[in-house]
Amino acid sequence: MPAPIELIWAVIGLLLTIGGTFLPASVTMPIGFWDDRGLQAYSLGVTYQIGAVLLVGCMGGKNAAALSQIAYLVLGLTLWPVFAQGGGIGYIKEASFGYLLGFVPGAWVCGWVAFKVASRLESIAFSCLCGLFTVHAIGLIYLIFNYLLIPGKKTPLLNEILKYSVYPLPGQLAVVCAIALLSFTLRRLMFY
Repeated sequence: MPAPIELIWAVIGLLLTIGGTFLPASVTMPIGFWDDRGLQAYSLGVTYQIGAVLLVGCMGGKNAAALSQIAYLVLGLTLWPVFAQGGGIGYIKEASFGYLLGFVPGAWVCGWVAFKVASRLESIAFSCLCGLFTVHAIGLIYLIFNYLLIPGKKTPLLNEILKYSVYPLPGQLAVVCAIALLSFTLRRLMFY
């Protein structure tokens, strides 16, 4: 992919990641299941942040995806309140910071796999799953080191693993499905 196009996708990825941080993912019931209350949205318990990370990987490739997430981390660590709980260098002490660190390799892996194989829905979904797995692997490693190295942690490690990896996973898998379908459609429309 040409460098200017990668740069455009990196900027798009940065903006989508920032916006996705504050946009909760939700689903609606199909039209046939509406009752007298009409259209209702049900929260998935996650935001579209991981979806933005994976979308830029599927559409912009590995370099654009990694660059957008590096820019996101730099913005957040330099006091721009783009993380879910603010920003600043002190954020590295947060248990969830490892998952943010995992965005860089996760986006790169997703972009690498997405452009390594044929552009089919299954392969794009697989690339998203690879990216999601990478984010969780890095996040869990950071979570364990954070627990072991910072004395006086009050929350048990198992509770933090459940909070940051297990409970959000079903909602994130639904977001992965939506992103895979969106990426597949956009890649067809853009002749990727």
